[in-house]
Amino acid sequence: MLAIAGTIPDRNFPLMAGKVALKEGRIYIEGKDIPVNRGTPALLAAAVKAGEVMGKPELFACLVGDIGLGDGSRKLYEYLTENLEGSDFNTITFHYLQPDVDWHNRVLFSVEQMASRPILIADAGFMYAAKMSGQAAAYDLFTPDIGELAFLADEDAPHPFYTRGFILQEENRASDLIARAYAHKNAPRFLLVKGEKDYLADQDGIKATVNTPVEEAMEAIGGTGDTLTGIVTALIGSGMEISDAAIAAAKVNRLAGHYARPTPATQVIEIIHHIPGALEEILQEKATGKATTKGKP
Repeated sequence: MLAIAGTIPDRNFPLMAGKVALKEGRIYIEGKDIPVNRGTPALLAAAVKAGEVMGKPELFACLVGDIGLGDGSRKLYEYLTENLEGSDFNTITFHYLQPDVDWHNRVLFSVEQMASRPILIADAGFMYAAKMSGQAAAYDLFTPDIGELAFLADEDAPHPFYTRGFILQEENRASDLIARAYAHKNAPRFLLVKGEKDYLADQDGIKATVNTPVEEAMEAIGGTGDTLTGIVTALIGSGMEISDAAIAAAKVNRLAGHYARPTPATQVIEIIHHIPGALEEILQEKATGKATTKGKP
């Protein structure tokens, strides 16, 4: 079973934990439904749709409302600290939580007490907390965008707000930023860097680049980075090797966007609906060794 922990931008959303379903464009958990826009709901929906192709691995979510004040995040940190040790998740993705170093370390300690250590993925606020705590190397995969990568690369920044200006460069600096993040032990086993080009990297540098198909309108659609993290979560949770899953997820996310024929007004759920078809195509391409992707130029 794989688990996703994150927040919902609704202060009144209670702490909830349970199996996830996607119906008519909404996430359902424990009888409560959530619209799919961006953030953790988009990540969850993408994981569900990718899971449909991968044999529907059970997806468990731990969610709470937080509008940026951190009160909900602290409740979720506490829940994870108290419940992870006795769980049997094989993959855990931590998403939007307000970064809190002390609570992060408590959660990580609970993970280390599990009978079988799961694969750990972090994005957004939890990735910040992992770096700020000096525990980035305890993770298997981070999924930063280029700006978040700059924070990982800045060994002196205590918070993303204080990332040094000279590091905030465009994607032509990706290789340098990746090398710097690993040199200062602020990166996990693998990085999947999201952007105009997607990069898979490890401590030896960039291992693969995915840059087609290109749909410029996707840059204006909120949640497409979250869908990429959701897809890679489902693939890893289904047993795929991390590096293979990261490359496949990057291709699937782009291809799903291509098939959605997006405009700046497109909603992320329209792209999510194309994930199963895109994933089937990429898996067929991988199995046959032939480029069958219609979306490639």
